[in-house]
Amino acid sequence: MATRFDGRRMLMGTLMVLAGGTCWGLNGTLSGLLMSRYGVSPLWLVCVRQLTACWLFLALAHLRTPGKVGEVLHSGRELLAILSVAVCSILFSQVAYMQAINASNSATATVLQNLGVLLTMVYVCLVNRRLPRRREALGAALAFGGTFLLATGGNPGSLHLPLGGLLWGLACALAATFLAIQPLRLIGRWGNFTVNGLAFLMSGILLCPVVRPWEGMPDLDLVGWSIVAFSMLFGTFGAFSLYLGGVNRVGSVRGVMLGTSEPVVATLSTVLIVGTQFLPTDFVGFAMIILMVFLTA
Repeated sequence: MATRFDGRRMLMGTLMVLAGGTCWGLNGTLSGLLMSRYGVSPLWLVCVRQLTACWLFLALAHLRTPGKVGEVLHSGRELLAILSVAVCSILFSQVAYMQAINASNSATATVLQNLGVLLTMVYVCLVNRRLPRRREALGAALAFGGTFLLATGGNPGSLHLPLGGLLWGLACALAATFLAIQPLRLIGRWGNFTVNGLAFLMSGILLCPVVRPWEGMPDLDLVGWSIVAFSMLFGTFGAFSLYLGGVNRVGSVRGVMLGTSEPVVATLSTVLIVGTQFLPTDFVGFAMIILMVFLTA
C-alpha cells in the first residue's frame, strides 16, 4: 500500500510541476504579447499581478494553515524578513523577468533565468567551502557556452541579443538565485502561501507610488483583458501553487529538472503564438542551458 501511495504521490507531483512550468512558460509569452502589441508597461503588469494574486495566496494560506497569517502579522521581526523577501526576491524577479521579455522575448528571458541554478550552485560551493564537482563544472561550461551563443549568435564580434535583453536576463538569473535561497527559513516556519501572499502584497504596494496603475490603464480589448486575467490567475497564482505543491511531493532536485518544461513551453509558444524566429545557434544555446540544469540540480 505504501508503495502504491508513494507512486501516486510522485505521479501527482510530477504532473503538478509540469503544469506549473507550462503556466509560467505560456505566461511569459502572453505577457510579451501584451507589451509588444498593446503597449502595456512591464511595471504596470507586474504591479497589477502582485496586487491581485496576493489575495488568492492569502485566501489559500487561511484555508491550509489557519491562524498563520494573523500570527505573522503580530511579529515585527518576521514582517521585516518578509519585506526583505518582497523586495529582493519577489519584486526583483518579477520586474527583471518582465523587462527581459520586453527587451528580447519570453523564450530567451526564461532560458537565461535558468542560469540561476548555476549561481545557486556557486553559492552552495562557497558556503560549504568546496570546489565544484565534475558534473557541476561541466554544467558551468555549458551555461557559459549557451549564454555566449544566445548573446552573439556564435560571432564574438557581434551582439546578436540586444544588450538590454542580455543584462535583464542575467538579472533574472540573479533574482532566481535569491528566490531559491532567501525565503527558505520563512517558508519552513509560516508556509509557502502565507509568505508568498504577504510578499506579493508588499511588493505590489511598494510599486504603487511609482507605477500608479489606476492612472496608466492600458487600452485593451477583450483579448487583452483575457490575457491579463490569465496572467493573474494561471500565470502567477496557479503556476506558483502548482509548482510549489508539486515540488513538495517530488522533491527539490526532481522539481528543478521537471521545471525545465517552462523554457520549452516558452520557446514553443513564442514561435507559434508570436511568430518569433530563432537562429540555429539560439536553439543550441537553449539546449546547453537546459542541460546545465540537469547536471547541476
